[in-house]
Amino acid sequence: MSEKVKSNQQWGGRFSEPVDAFVARFTASIDFDKRLYHHDIKGSKAHAKMLNKASILTDEELESILHGLADIEGEIERGEFEWSVALEDIHMNIEARLTEKIGIAGKKLHTGRSRNDQVATDIRLWLRDEIDNILDELERLQNGLTELADKENKTIMPGFTHLQVAQPITFGHHLRAWREMLVRDSSRMQDCRKRMNQSPLGAAALAGTTFPIDRNYTAELLGFDAPTANSLDSVSDRDFAIEFCSASALVLTHLSRMSEELVLWTSQQFDFIEMPDRFCTGSSIMPQKKNPDIPELVRGKTGRVNGHLMSLLTLMKGQPLAYNKDNQEDKEPLFDAADTVKDCLRAFADMVPHIKSKPENMRAATRKGFATATDLADYLVKKGVPFREAHEIVGKAVAYGLNTGKDLSDMTLNELQQFSGVIEYGVQDALSLEGCVSARGHVGGTGEFA
Repeated sequence: MSEKVKSNQQWGGRFSEPVDAFVARFTASIDFDKRLYHHDIKGSKAHAKMLNKASILTDEELESILHGLADIEGEIERGEFEWSVALEDIHMNIEARLTEKIGIAGKKLHTGRSRNDQVATDIRLWLRDEIDNILDELERLQNGLTELADKENKTIMPGFTHLQVAQPITFGHHLRAWREMLVRDSSRMQDCRKRMNQSPLGAAALAGTTFPIDRNYTAELLGFDAPTANSLDSVSDRDFAIEFCSASALVLTHLSRMSEELVLWTSQQFDFIEMPDRFCTGSSIMPQKKNPDIPELVRGKTGRVNGHLMSLLTLMKGQPLAYNKDNQEDKEPLFDAADTVKDCLRAFADMVPHIKSKPENMRAATRKGFATATDLADYLVKKGVPFREAHEIVGKAVAYGLNTGKDLSDMTLNELQQFSGVIEYGVQDALSLEGCVSARGHVGGTGEFA
């Protein structure tokens, strides 16, 4: 026989029997939405002040509610608050405790609102704070990359296409490429925050309320730019959460690409950099190992955030207007996405400034793949040789180098002149690694800061 639990007294008047215990657990969200307590209380305080301004609550009732909510917040922070699955969610738990503490005034707090607009407001308030924290970590990582890049402006390394040596660049230039990704990530997060920063409070269940509420006032109290424009849309959509997860997935995608390069560069096959010991681990069986765990974990967590984005897109795709219980499933993926992206950014921001380059190894790798071939072609073009002919000439020089084991920069003037008579003394300057980098000193080029 199924166990029964007492009905939720906030809405139980219409029901003739208590809720099945399994159903109560299955439908409750308190286990995860209790982390919204601070923002739920903040929204309730603003709503109470607005009700007082509209003469719906007396000054005494307002004072009692504000003090009661402050006491409850203290109880939660001290771990003294008793959460009840029977009360389903954060809103009902706090309202029931408030009524228990201050009496009938607690029951008046919900006038002119619904859990539908309440939770939509809570999530926006919470996510706004999370975005601000993420933006701080993004800025910290960007600054760390700039700091490291400034130290590595003259460190020459191979630039790759298809993971094969392509052209010489500087390590500083590569680090600044990473930073540009993160600058765009910051911009996307800021855009998401701006679109989200409208207050649903006052939309009530779906149609608004008959009470003389002032939505502009509550929006102002809560730091929103304005109230939302349509009550039906206000409570029913979670596109702001989807947009946040999309921006988060891009952040993690960029961090994952960086992670892949860090993993490669720390391998013996590349040996370009040294990672700080505190961001690595060893092996339980192989004493020589130093594993780049942080980049590997970040690379793995990218799939987790991508999955949360897919979850939310799928959650919303078939819902009719307005609010549906499906939307209870928005919080766990949203919470975890925010936690994950914030933690990954923090790990990278702590780690990146302490990466040590190995310039000799980077330079040796740059000389292995005829990285200055394009510069020889450019040299010929400047001498009047059509580019396609120059391309063929350099191809033959590279074939010669492969047969003799010589890089272009190691070939004598006589050796180079066998491929084209326009090659003259001074060509070696154009073929040096430093010459190749400095020749690209324009805005955005690898030699801009070298």
